Amino acid sequence: MIADSIVIRLLNKQDYSPCLRAMQQFAQQRSDRTQDEIWLLQHPPVFTLGQNGKSEHVLHAGDIPVILVDRGGQVTYHGPGQLVVYTLIDLKRKKLNIRDIVTLLEKSVIELLARYGIEATSKRQAPGVYIDDKKICSIGLRIRRGTSYHGLALNIDMDLSPFKQINPCGYQGLQMTQLAAFVPNISMEEIQLQLIHFLILNLRYTDSSIKVGLPDGNETNYLK
Repeated sequence: MIADSIVIRLLNKQDYSPCLRAMQQFAQQRSDRTQDEIWLLQHPPVFTLGQNGKSEHVLHAGDIPVILVDRGGQVTYHGPGQLVVYTLIDLKRKKLNIRDIVTLLEKSVIELLARYGIEATSKRQAPGVYIDDKKICSIGLRIRRGTSYHGLALNIDMDLSPFKQINPCGYQGLQMTQLAAFVPNISMEEIQLQLIHFLILNLRYTDSSIKVGLPDGNETNYLK
């Protein structure tokens, strides 16, 4: 069944704006028969300001671009060493609402961290995943015609200092953390595979394929 099938795209490093346009185009053009997709990638340094975002939460952008985006939430930072996961999912078909999908994304990250002996939690009033009140994963989604895009950003092994140039997610003084603080020498490839496993499990997909490249006709099948 189409509802049980997912395409996983490994996109490596992608500039933010072309990737945003690709997501928007995918959401606009998809039909009831379009397979859901999950995209995994890294972005060059960029601040993104969500629909509810207030410019005063960008304290000092410096030479990092600030891009207004159509997801929910406030301002966040993306940069090398952070695993970004975009979830292009037909929520109607999966019989999920916005709270359900946020909870399942949080659950997947929490279970991933538990595999490394790290106890993490979520906060209903402030979506994301936290370790001792420090945020390790941010979540922001856009729902269009019952389907989702945007997704989550999990800090793996990155320069966290740009987060000090903003109020992350609109919270003054919110501290950020990353997986490398608990598991030295962790590899991005290992975390990608682990997170894919938990996302497929928790979102209840039974069939998956992996592709490399954006859905522009130039992608290649990696594993079927």
